Amino acid sequence: MNGPQVLDSVRAHLERFVAYPNTWAADAHTLWIAHTHLMLVWESTPRIAFLSPEPGSGKSRALEVTEPLVPRPVYAVNTSPAYLFRKVSDESGPPTILYDEIDTVFGPKAKDNEDIRGMLNAGHRRGATAGRCVVRGKEIFTEELPAYCAVALAGLNDLPDTIMTRSVVIRMRRRAKHERVEPWRLRINGPESHVIFDHLARWAASVESKAAVQWPDMPQGVEDRNADVWEALIAVADLAGGDWPQRARVAAVTAVTDLSRQRGESLGIRLLSDLRSVFAARSRMSTIEILDALNGMTESPWGNLRGKELDARALSRFLSKYEVRPRLLRIEGENGPLHGYDAADLADPWSRYVAPVPLQEPVTAVTPVTSPPVEPCSVCHEPMSFDSGTGVHVTCEAVV
Repeated sequence: MNGPQVLDSVRAHLERFVAYPNTWAADAHTLWIAHTHLMLVWESTPRIAFLSPEPGSGKSRALEVTEPLVPRPVYAVNTSPAYLFRKVSDESGPPTILYDEIDTVFGPKAKDNEDIRGMLNAGHRRGATAGRCVVRGKEIFTEELPAYCAVALAGLNDLPDTIMTRSVVIRMRRRAKHERVEPWRLRINGPESHVIFDHLARWAASVESKAAVQWPDMPQGVEDRNADVWEALIAVADLAGGDWPQRARVAAVTAVTDLSRQRGESLGIRLLSDLRSVFAARSRMSTIEILDALNGMTESPWGNLRGKELDARALSRFLSKYEVRPRLLRIEGENGPLHGYDAADLADPWSRYVAPVPLQEPVTAVTPVTSPPVEPCSVCHEPMSFDSGTGVHVTCEAVV
């Protein structure tokens, strides 16, 4: 089977058992599974996270269907850090960790999971290691354990930003009545999964040398950390060919846009954006003026931050993160200097963190239509009217 056929077979197999929330999610899952077969080629391996607000949304099923399709799978639930580190250090190669109920690791009640969190955070980058101290008798030795491996996660709600920004995030949901999938039984569906695994492994081996030197062009808008996440998946699509390169780029742009929209903007960026509106064309404003304007914005949170209005101290604390601080300023119309802020100090964070104001097309004044010179009627000597609809002169009644 050639590249497109292999990926098509994987996608068709997955869709039999998993109700994806959209088309790009199925494409992303397919490409992620394929990328695990070339794990040692990539500089970075993205995590894939199946998340949902409620149980029974197909997250665990997605991991179960993934398990027989990836190399050296380790299905992890409540595993110890020592076990995971030893599995990642296996001489046969890095495993593919399938971590279910990940909310128990990152949730508010999670304790003693710093080692696992550290491994999941750092292990996306090839060459990442975890340093440990080992006691042998009365001596203490240091050792470095490899942390690089592919990881699929499933859990409730969101994960910490350190994981979310390294993940392809698929928001699962409970199936509607009209959405049908086949029941998954490993004893029944396992053999056909193993056939697909063999096709994937053979295809990956055939393109491994090309994958090591062929890097994809990333679509516009997928850059920095997002490019790290999607580079390997788009590379797989380019190696496969067919319509997969286009599908992979559509999936990347859509996923990045969705994740950005779901995460929203921080309070700090919201404050900078609202301050730009408050300042408008003014160059300086007193702190009192700024607070009155911000707290009066009914659609912004400043009038009720944890039960009270934004005050001067909180405003200063927010803006200090962006290296903007209040100072004594002479403000037009005020007697004497007042504590306030200068728009020049805010110009740099505005340019870095706040989307530019869209430029409005200049309104061009309509040039009046110049009427042709009015000529007198040769009969009655009265001026003849000009019909703007037909563009011809209309003679007077006497002529008619």
